[in-house]
Amino acid sequence: MAIKVSIIEDDDWIRENLAAEIARTDGFVCAGCYRSGEEALGGIVQDNPDVILMDIRLPRMNGIECVRKIKPLLPEAQIMMLTVYEDSDKIFDSLLAGASGYLLKRTPQAEIMAAIADVHRGNSPMSGHIARKVVQYFNQRGHDDKDLEKLSRREREVLERLAQGIPYKEIADVLSLSIDTVRMHIKGIYGKLHVHSRGEAVAKYLKK
Repeated sequence: MAIKVSIIEDDDWIRENLAAEIARTDGFVCAGCYRSGEEALGGIVQDNPDVILMDIRLPRMNGIECVRKIKPLLPEAQIMMLTVYEDSDKIFDSLLAGASGYLLKRTPQAEIMAAIADVHRGNSPMSGHIARKVVQYFNQRGHDDKDLEKLSRREREVLERLAQGIPYKEIADVLSLSIDTVRMHIKGIYGKLHVHSRGEAVAKYLKK
């Protein structure tokens, strides 16, 4: 089944080129294009995308705030941030808001398509120093261990595999569960750890 991708990008040239590349690449389909976060909130739920490419520096509502608003509406969609510069603080804030990774806009198109497929499989493309910032953030918080103790044995097994970068479908196969049961456990993990994304959940696990 083709990976459905929605694009939220205010630069017409970048947005149109991304859409064209997605449309002509086998295994991908462009589900929708939006010039702003406000515009996206009006239609992206109907797109029901698998992956969302999100510009960080959007006008008015920025990309980080847009992630916060879209993630509860589309909890299973993976959000990849688009950025011109490797702005560590903004990328870090995006990941805490619920994004799964980021792409530099100058990335060659073939690599962009590979990264979209990668994040769709459940991985989180990001540089090492950004990943370290996420972990360090949770190292500074005092209630992580108590939160982890709330997890059931099965939830811990699922979380351990999330931390290994294993996609949901493979987790289901390894643990002899249905994909719906895996999603149920992940929802429970997010609730008990007070997080909203795979990146946050994994950061808490790695800190233990």
